[in-house]
Order: sequence, then C-alpha cells, then structure tokens
Amino acid sequence: MFDTMTFTKASGAVIGTLLVFLLGNWAGSALYNTSGGGHGDGHGDEAHAATGYVIATADDGHAEEEAEEAIPFADMVAAADVAKGEKVWGKCKACHKLEDGANGTGPHLYGLIDRPIAGVDGFGYSDVLAGMSADAWTVEALDAWLASPKAFAPGNKMTFSGLKKDGDRANLVAYLATIGG
Repeated sequence: MFDTMTFTKASGAVIGTLLVFLLGNWAGSALYNTSGGGHGDGHGDEAHAATGYVIATADDGHAEEEAEEAIPFADMVAAADVAKGEKVWGKCKACHKLEDGANGTGPHLYGLIDRPIAGVDGFGYSDVLAGMSADAWTVEALDAWLASPKAFAPGNKMTFSGLKKDGDRANLVAYLATIGG
C-alpha cells in the first residue's frame, strides 16, 4: 500500500503546505509591520505620549480664553470680502431680489442694513417677524438670522436652514451693505 513514491508525494505535500504558510507569514510581516510603530512593544503611557495629542475640553480652562478672543461680528464684517459675499449671495437670490420694491418669494434686500424688520411695504411677513417690526436689521441681528432663521424667529416662513460659517455670514452682510441705503 505504501511504497516509496507515495511516501515521497505525501511528504512533499506536507512540506509544500508548510512552505506556503511560512512564505505567507513572511509576506504578511513585511506588509503589516507592527514593531516600533506604537502598538508593538511599548504599551505604556510614555510610549503614546510622543505620538499622541491633547484634545481640549470645556473644563480645562481654555474655553474662557477662547471666548475672550472671539472677534465681534461687526469687526468681521468690516474686514470681510465683498466679492466672496457676492458668491454667497447665490444661495439667497432664488428667493430674494436686490432691486428696490421687487419682492420675490422673500422680501427685497435693497437697503437692508438698519432697515426695520418686516419693513418692506406690501410683503406678507409671518406673524413672528411682523411682531419684530420695531427692531432693525443690524449687523448683529443679521448674523443671528443668517446663522439660523428658525432659531432667530421661531415660526417664520423662511425655509433656509442658515449659513454655518461665520466668514460666509460676514462676507454676505458686507455685500448686502453695498446694496442701496
């Protein structure tokens, strides 16, 4: 049953299989080297201190420093780029017009800065904005409105979710300040 040729074939198959596993291990070690890269030998805190980074949290004392260093929005508008504001205006022009008296889905924005809120005659404002007509569209009010119209005046008709970037809002307000008024 077992002759020399069968024994040689079986031994060759076992040795060949072990050789394939040995070469696979060698190739895997070459591709995915874990020694000296952080997860290898040193697992202590001192091993990670050199490659780690600190994540600031609210209770580490840095939050107060950042709040003090916040740039007032009026200063951001003064330093804003009107050309970039005109590009941001592209998000608004589907519903608003810049010409005096030309309302779209929203009221015209000609002379908007320091104009009374709900101050365009003939436009049907929501009740919440009509109730704010004693206030004016100051730079700070526009910042709050453009950040989130729903938070500024809950229940208003505007469906726009807002501009999240401070720079975009400042550029847009600077551009709108150049239109009329």
